[in-house]
Amino acid sequence: MEILIRNSSGQPIYEQIRSQIKNEIISGALQPGDPLPSIRALAKDLRISVITTKRAYDELEAEGFLCTVAGKGSFVAEQNLELVREMHLKQVEDHLRAAVELAAGCGISDTELLEMLRLQLEEE
Repeated sequence: MEILIRNSSGQPIYEQIRSQIKNEIISGALQPGDPLPSIRALAKDLRISVITTKRAYDELEAEGFLCTVAGKGSFVAEQNLELVREMHLKQVEDHLRAAVELAAGCGISDTELLEMLRLQLEEE
């Protein structure tokens, strides 16, 4: 598992960690029962505070993506991936709807908006 921290991002470090691990789980790269690096090991690898890593893990656990076993570590939790995928599809739809509304308010044509989306997809 590779986690990239972007200091230039406006997103807090714990959120970057949380979202990258969550995406790995949703994509199937991390399977239920797979162990995650210990909080201390991940903090050391990323050269960040243990508190920051713990916050990311705590949020993932609260969302049901991780389970922690005392003395053993943190593991990918069993979950309904189809339900998780549906939640993410809803979020994407909401963001796209907001982009369409903003574009209309700014006088951006459908063609221009589609070109902007295409360019964003190429950057990823």
